[in-house]
Amino acid sequence: MTVSQLLSSKGSLVFSITASITVYEAIKIMGEKNIGALLVIENDVLKGILSERDYARKVVLKDKTSRGTLVKDIMTENVITITPNQTIENCMELMSTKHIRHLPVCDSNKVVGIISISDIVTAIINSQKETIEHLHSYITS
Repeated sequence: MTVSQLLSSKGSLVFSITASITVYEAIKIMGEKNIGALLVIENDVLKGILSERDYARKVVLKDKTSRGTLVKDIMTENVITITPNQTIENCMELMSTKHIRHLPVCDSNKVVGIISISDIVTAIINSQKETIEHLHSYITS
């Protein structure tokens, strides 16, 4: 399965913020949308990503305040991205080796979606269920 196929079933909705808002505002959006990361996009250019992990490690553990810290001060700037034609197996390997949970999907330097480790696990489970059903049908017929 490719990332493009995964996005067509999951959807390509991307929630983004600018780097100039407070971390509190960003975390509030994450809570409202029930997501674990937000892309930082300015003028249609991906500038970074802010995850719950960034918040925990760069605000909470450093005794900063979320209301007094800007996203630009804690976001991850060198974002690892993928393309729509990559396989979910490639993504899983990348996420595992880089210890990340979210991958923005870019096509011609434009963000077209984002996938999480949960999206990949769900896609793999569904694929395995389908394979099992086909095998079961083959064996019993």
